[in-house]
Amino acid sequence: MAAVQCESKDDDSADLSKSPVFSNKTVEAIEEHDSTGLPLQSSWTFWLDKAISGTTAEEYKANLKKIYTVNTVHSFWAVFNNIPNAAEIQVRYSYHLMRDDRYPIWEEPINQKGGTWRLRCHKSDTAKIWQEVVLAAIGEQFAECVAEGDEVCGITVSIRDREDLIQIWNVNATLAPKATVLQRVHLLLPEISFLSEFYKAHQSHHAYGRC
Repeated sequence: MAAVQCESKDDDSADLSKSPVFSNKTVEAIEEHDSTGLPLQSSWTFWLDKAISGTTAEEYKANLKKIYTVNTVHSFWAVFNNIPNAAEIQVRYSYHLMRDDRYPIWEEPINQKGGTWRLRCHKSDTAKIWQEVVLAAIGEQFAECVAEGDEVCGITVSIRDREDLIQIWNVNATLAPKATVLQRVHLLLPEISFLSEFYKAHQSHHAYGRC
């Protein structure tokens, strides 16, 4: 499943605004891993965006860059290891890893009733947290941490000026109080001290609709 343009570690620069494509060699390796690797329970899609204030949901969607959809553990690593580390990307950019090919947009019908657990962290911890949480997601480690009828459907890392933000998406905000997602994160990362952590439903956000 081919990607829209995105920075690859085949290049020395982590300037995502230039968005060069993966090299042909990298694409061939990813495609091979996607057909022969250990299958994931569901496919997951990497996305990239840059935060621009005042945009509508449709404008935000138009500016999203799809990196790649992966179907196996091996193709996940082939993509993950060939895009800049979360600690290397510029301020205002975000990576998203979303279940199947859903867009990382609150207003999408498939996402509207959900929300995110939001964890603010020190920049020195961002890359480690992002890696551990996305591995937990694709390994379905959060499946036992959510109520029946709910599901973790995405992970986001957002790079900001002073500290960064990790978000864990679920599909049903009304079931969030029954979840133990944050407890699982602390088990995965016992040495990390988060600056803050809380849950927020998409529709309660002041920017919902971006109108």
